Amino acid sequence: MTSTVQQPPRASFDTWGPWALLVVGVVAAAISARPVGMDRPGMIVCTVLVPVAAVLQLYWGRVKRRRPGPSRTGVSLYLLRWSVAFVLTWANPFFAFYAVSGYYTAGRELPRRLVLPGLFLTAVTMAGSEVGGWPPHGLVMWLGFFLVLGVNMGMVSVFTRFAEQEQARLSVQADTIAELERTNTALQQALDENAALHTQLLVQAREAGVADERRRLAAEIHDTIAQGLTGIIAQLQVVANAPDLTTARTHLERASTLARHSLGEARRSVHNLAPVELMADGLPEALKKTVAEWGERTGVRAEFTVTGTTEQLHDEVSATLLRIAQEALSNAARHARATRVGVTLSFMGDEVTLDVRDDGTGFDPAAVPPRTRAGGFGLDGMRARAERIAGALTVESEPGHGTAVSARVPLVGDDR
Repeated sequence: MTSTVQQPPRASFDTWGPWALLVVGVVAAAISARPVGMDRPGMIVCTVLVPVAAVLQLYWGRVKRRRPGPSRTGVSLYLLRWSVAFVLTWANPFFAFYAVSGYYTAGRELPRRLVLPGLFLTAVTMAGSEVGGWPPHGLVMWLGFFLVLGVNMGMVSVFTRFAEQEQARLSVQADTIAELERTNTALQQALDENAALHTQLLVQAREAGVADERRRLAAEIHDTIAQGLTGIIAQLQVVANAPDLTTARTHLERASTLARHSLGEARRSVHNLAPVELMADGLPEALKKTVAEWGERTGVRAEFTVTGTTEQLHDEVSATLLRIAQEALSNAARHARATRVGVTLSFMGDEVTLDVRDDGTGFDPAAVPPRTRAGGFGLDGMRARAERIAGALTVESEPGHGTAVSARVPLVGDDR
């Protein structure tokens, strides 16, 4: 938004004002020629100087169009016009109408240091006219002249001061508006840059979202289909080495159950639904069944415990904790060689904690290499899952003393 400072209309007076005042002075002088007793020399002076004043005004107009503002030529023309006006007022006091134009043009035609002297000269002419004409007659008239001159100069000084203050105010206003325009331009540039940055951030957020979703789906497949297929392979290996038909049939049934379970997980992953275990039950029931099935499948004693007041959790929180438990149990089955595993789900005010502990061989967490392409998700996957919902995962383990995996996440209730 831009604004324009409106200049006062007095600028146009410099063009037509002196002409109008000269005409008024001529008419007033002609009408009053007999009453004021203007003699023949005075009439001759007026007859000569009025055309001179007109020619002077024409020339002044041409000079102003070429070089507006104060100049040496302007000072000379101002003094010449004052001289003509002074002589005309001496011949007839009514030519003071023409002389008064000096008040209005001094500030525009004279340099700042000559404005007051120029106004003083005009005030002398006006005071002489106001006391009856030049020269004043007698001591009383001269005293009256100086009194009127003092009053004129006082008024001129006051109005000049007001004009300077107004000019300063307009200058400050113009500077303020210019500063506002610069600020507005800078603000618009900042808004444009912010819009471009916002667009860039949206693109980056979209790309980050795609990458995060890929990681989530990869972890989902690892924790469901891959683990299910691993279990099926393990059951089939037992079948291949089974000593009798009954044992083989038992492990075949387990393999079939795992296959159906993995198929359900695959379908759920395609439709991005909640884990199969959570479709009918809450997290505590799903964990209880998962721990029991894992213990039956591995032959390891597994116990599940719930502490605190059970609450219905948000689907994402439930799915995250369930997947962490499944991965921790899978790690225990593959690496720990444990004889006992305990899973505890604790509701603690505004947090939920899942602890999976085993009495297996343990390991040094600091010595675990970063996840590689062929190495599965493991601890990195569990930690990423917890952090995705503003949680944290800690691992405590020591060779020969078992392992404890603890996931702590915010308690976010089901908003349905």
